[in-house]
Amino acid sequence: MTLAPGTRLGPYEILSALGAGGMGEVWKARDTRLNRLVAIKASLGPFNERFEREAQAIAAVNHHHVCALYDVGPDYLVMEYVEGEPLHGPVPVAQALELAAQILDALAAAHDKGIVHRDLKPGNILVTKSGVKVLDFGLARITHGAAGHSPSVVDTHAVSLTAAGSILGTLPYMSPEQVEGHEADARSDIFAFGIVLYELIAGTRPFTGKTQAALVASILTGEPRPLFEVQPHTPRGLAEVVRTCLEKDPE
Repeated sequence: MTLAPGTRLGPYEILSALGAGGMGEVWKARDTRLNRLVAIKASLGPFNERFEREAQAIAAVNHHHVCALYDVGPDYLVMEYVEGEPLHGPVPVAQALELAAQILDALAAAHDKGIVHRDLKPGNILVTKSGVKVLDFGLARITHGAAGHSPSVVDTHAVSLTAAGSILGTLPYMSPEQVEGHEADARSDIFAFGIVLYELIAGTRPFTGKTQAALVASILTGEPRPLFEVQPHTPRGLAEVVRTCLEKDPE
């Protein structure tokens, strides 16, 4: 699909580019029927499994801290246009807790529907005037029923290392089980949330490495500095919560 400012996609008038990735492009557009701004996520090829999975996940969650889905086209998604900035730290602990509660509300709503995000990271969390919006469920794992109740799986695509060494997802925010190619569940999102909250408070990630191999080793075996050492104003109880989120063993 080729889009450009000034062109039309059905009732949608394309205004400007918002971003692009390996799977497609995101455009700011105007719904001429309702005279409202929308975001159109257009696939680079025919409507694929990832786009279908994202549409199903967003529609199932239907939560005010999750970017809403308005329409589905033959090879595009029409979504809520969100004005905001990607999550970033450091911020004061009180502000971090307020944002964290909203992220957890969104994750809880997804997990209750049997949906695991699998790509939670600051770039997929926008901070708006009315709170956070969790975006991009393109890598979500969708199950029939709530997480933790042994549902049958619709999407069983496992995150794994490919022969070329690339990783499906975003390595700095992946759980050990994802890095090792094991099945991700709700606890994997909690691990990613721990990384996000650590970075939000400290301004630095808990697991780092100059190379991909070093980063993988850090995620699998490294122990991050306690949050209260990196950011002295962090309450010990909060630092312990983050440490628990970052446990290597999902159990």
